[in-house]
Amino acid sequence: MRKFFLATATILFAAGLSACSEKAQDSLENAGSAIGNDVSGSMESAGDRIDNGLDRAGQAIDEGSDRVGAAADNAAHDARREAGEAKRDVGESLEKAGNDLKN
Repeated sequence: MRKFFLATATILFAAGLSACSEKAQDSLENAGSAIGNDVSGSMESAGDRIDNGLDRAGQAIDEGSDRVGAAADNAAHDARREAGEAKRDVGESLEKAGNDLKN
């Protein structure tokens, strides 16, 4: 009877360990899956943030080059105006010098 009791207790103990191990494996699988989902979500979020940052950087570069282009256009316009004024000043000076030589 004692052997039967020990055998039964051993079988029940082994079954309990087996069930406990199965629960532990399920818990471990669930935890691993949750960690994998968290990592995947974090990577996707990081990728989105990088994409958004690159988009904003591209827009800033475009706006900066537009401003540089506008400034270059304004500088060229100012240079043409100044050159025209300088030509008129030189022409007037030469005309005045010519008149002074005649008199």
